[in-house]
Amino acid sequence: ETFGEIVDTDDEEVVRVIRPRGKVGIWLPGNVSLLGPLTMILLSLTGNRLRMKGATGAEDLTGAFLEFARSHLRSGALLTYLEKDVQYDVFERNDARNKEMAAESDLRIAFGSDQAVQSILAFDHPLGSAGIAFADRQSEAWIELDAVSDALLTDLIKVFAIYGQAGCTSPRKAVILGATGSQVAAIRDRVRALWPDVIRGTPDPHVASENVMWRQCAAAQGWDAVLAPNNAAVLAAGSIDTDVPAGTMVLTFVAARFDEAIEALPEQIQTIGYGVAGASLDPKWLDVPGTTGVDRLVPIGRMHHFGPVWDGQDFWRQAFDEVEVLQ
Repeated sequence: ETFGEIVDTDDEEVVRVIRPRGKVGIWLPGNVSLLGPLTMILLSLTGNRLRMKGATGAEDLTGAFLEFARSHLRSGALLTYLEKDVQYDVFERNDARNKEMAAESDLRIAFGSDQAVQSILAFDHPLGSAGIAFADRQSEAWIELDAVSDALLTDLIKVFAIYGQAGCTSPRKAVILGATGSQVAAIRDRVRALWPDVIRGTPDPHVASENVMWRQCAAAQGWDAVLAPNNAAVLAAGSIDTDVPAGTMVLTFVAARFDEAIEALPEQIQTIGYGVAGASLDPKWLDVPGTTGVDRLVPIGRMHHFGPVWDGQDFWRQAFDEVEVLQ
């Protein structure tokens, strides 16, 4: 879709040349390990030289993936590219190499907290270079009452359990459209019953301990909160007007009308994962991205899917310069 149709230059007039910018610097987040490999794969198709910085203390999936790729390729252009034009390092936020990266990057892509992203993009950089900020965002799951099923709730568990609230694409709130309070509590209880069939094994002891604490905090805030089996998460039913507890593995369930759900969206909203009863979206759903800051409206099972457009920005296309050609 991004490349477009192949043009036979003998028959067609060339009106634009699109060339790689040159050097791309990517600062990766510490909470979503998959973003590194996915970003690297997409940007490797642009022909730019890549320099990537991993977060200290995070799961180093990017480094492992790059090492795997280099070790399993025997020869060819891809191996040459990965060895010559892709650089990956892990260093502290205050390391001088951050400024060095920014100073040589024709495109700067920064993932992380608002403060971290602002500091990265404020570094001296080449005149005319582009800076793309992917900062603190939140996501929610909106489910029509008639669409509730074990299959849909299983998808909800899967997309939440990977990162909990730490992931920008993870739902921190499940909004049941058209439900009553008792129906929401029943749906929450069904999620609790399904949990051990979807998520096998037990969480780390410190995670389980934190969840016990956050269940108590949620209850103190007015939520009807229960623990998932093995203390793997906190599942809390309550009002859409009540603040969501900040625990990483806290998933809240609320009832709302469509207009109430729109009104209650946080300023930093990114993704709405939807579950609908019909085969396609009712046109009213287009009011969500049309009138709010929502950047992604996707089925619940695709909330974590990553592509060339992110947070409403076509970062992949910005890896190129466009040269107009007149004949």
